[in-house]
Amino acid sequence: MSVIEEERVRGGVFKDINPEDEDQQPTVIESLCMNCYENGSTRLLFTKIPFFKEIIISSFTCPHCNWTNTEIQSAGRIQEQGVLYTLQVKTKEDMNREVVKSDSASTRIPQLDFEIPAFTQKGSLSTIEGLLDRAVAGLEQDQPIRKATDPAVAEKIEEFIERLKKLKKVEEEFTLIIDDPSGNSFIENPSAPQKDTALTVTHYKRTPEHNAVLGIETEEEEDDRKPVNDLDTMRNEVLVFNTNCPECNAPANTNMKLVQIPHFKEVIIMATNCDSCRHRTNEVKSGGATEELGTRITLHLTDPSDMSRDLLKSETCSVLIPELEFELGMAALGGKFTTLEGLLKDIKDLIVSKNPFMCGDSSTADRAGKLELFGQKIDKIIAGEMDVHVILDDPAGNSYLQNVYAPDPDPEMKIEKYTRTFEQNEDLGLNDMKTEGYAEK
Repeated sequence: MSVIEEERVRGGVFKDINPEDEDQQPTVIESLCMNCYENGSTRLLFTKIPFFKEIIISSFTCPHCNWTNTEIQSAGRIQEQGVLYTLQVKTKEDMNREVVKSDSASTRIPQLDFEIPAFTQKGSLSTIEGLLDRAVAGLEQDQPIRKATDPAVAEKIEEFIERLKKLKKVEEEFTLIIDDPSGNSFIENPSAPQKDTALTVTHYKRTPEHNAVLGIETEEEEDDRKPVNDLDTMRNEVLVFNTNCPECNAPANTNMKLVQIPHFKEVIIMATNCDSCRHRTNEVKSGGATEELGTRITLHLTDPSDMSRDLLKSETCSVLIPELEFELGMAALGGKFTTLEGLLKDIKDLIVSKNPFMCGDSSTADRAGKLELFGQKIDKIIAGEMDVHVILDDPAGNSYLQNVYAPDPDPEMKIEKYTRTFEQNEDLGLNDMKTEGYAEK
C-alpha cells in the first residue's frame, strides 16, 4: 500500500477545503522544468471538493524561465456510471457556469463540429468561458509555425478561432456537451434548487471500451460457490461481502438483505459502514422487474404525522414539489428506503449543505440567500407548517409510498399508472432490450 493510500485510510491526506485551516499546507517537491530543463518546484495539495470527490491540485513554477503550469487530477474513485452533460448556452450568464472537467472527459460543440477528445487535456476547475479560452489558446499555440509552413491550414484554423471567440460572446446559441465515462465531471446549475431547463444530465452504463480506456479490469472472476436458489433462505439471511468505503477507500463490509414491503413488492437493501471514517451509506435496489407501466404517486401533506410514512425511492424515481418549483432528477440521491422526513432532509443536505457553490469564491449573496430560503422552506414542510404536494414519478414503477389507511384507499394520496414515452424507455434502456426470440431454430 502506498503512502497516499495509507494516509487516505487514516483520513490524514485529503481534507475539506478550508481557507482558515493553517495545517492544510501544500507539499513542495523539486522537479524538472520541461521548458528550460532546469530544476523548479511543484506544490501538491490533497483536498476534497463536493461533487468531485478527492482531488490533487498541482502547481509548478520555474525560477529560471518563469514558466508555470497548474493541473487538477481526480484522486477519488471512478463512479459506477458515466455521465453526459448537455448544456444549451443561450446567454452571457451561462458563460459563468462553473465546470469540473476530469482528464477522461471529452468536450463537444456540435454546431462547430468541434471536439476535445478525452485525455488530451488535464483536469480543470473552470467556467464555460474558461473552457473556450483554453481551446482558443491551444489552437493559437502553433499558429506562427503553421503560417510559415502551411498558410492554407493556418488560415482555416484562424477562421475557426474567430468562430470560437464569437461563441464566447454568445453572438449565437450553441450546445456544449461534456461526456465523462468516469462520472467525475460536473456543470453548475445556477438555478438550484429549481430545475435547470438548459441543462440535461444523463447517467449511463459504461461499455467495455470505456472500461478499457479507464484502466478498469473487466475479466470475469470464477465463482465456484453454489448459487442460492432458496428464496426463503435469502429472506432470512443477511449477506455480507467485502468492499471499499466510497469516502476514504478503506476496506469495509456491505450488508445485503431481501425485504418484503407490505402491499408492494420485494426489494434489496444494502448498507455499508466504515470503521475508519465512520461513513455510513445505504442503497435500495428493486427485487423485481421493470413494470409495464410507470407510476406517479402524489401525496398532499396535511399533518406532521405524514413525515413518518415509509418511502421507497428507486434509482429511476424523480421527486417534485410543485409549490417550491423544485424537481429532483431520477439519478440524484440514488435508491433509498427511508421515511418522507428522511427524504426531505436528504434533499436539503444535497441542495444546501453539500452544495459546492455555497462556500468560498463560488458563493454569491444572491445564490446563498436563495438556497438558504429553500432550506428554511424544507424545514417548514417537515414541521407541518407548509401545505404542499410531494410527487414521486417513477417510469420503472418501482417506487412506493406508505398508505397509512391500507388496505383502504388513502384520501390524501393519488396513485396514477401511465404509459412510458419513447424517451423514458430510452433512459431505462428498454428500447434496445430483446427478451424473446432466442430459441434455436
